[in-house]
Amino acid sequence: MTNEHDLDPEIHEDEEEYESLADYHRIAALHYSQAAKHHSLAADADDQGHEESRNSHVFLAYRHKLVANQYAEMAVIESDELTDDDSEEIEAA
Repeated sequence: MTNEHDLDPEIHEDEEEYESLADYHRIAALHYSQAAKHHSLAADADDQGHEESRNSHVFLAYRHKLVANQYAEMAVIESDELTDDDSEEIEAA
């Protein structure tokens, strides 16, 4: 079985230090990429009849997707592009 660190050993390294919106987007992209890799590995394991390996990769893919969604949400929430004034104008339209 391949664990998440074998795919990208630096993926969790110093994530807490990222502060810019671009960094949030980059981390989200990395986790989405890792999720895709685990889905591919799950498919390969399923083709070979390795149920335990498939299930592990499915779980890791799902976990990476959840983390990616969190970082994507943080980027949106922290974004200065849509201020309260802008959202009020959109709602009025």
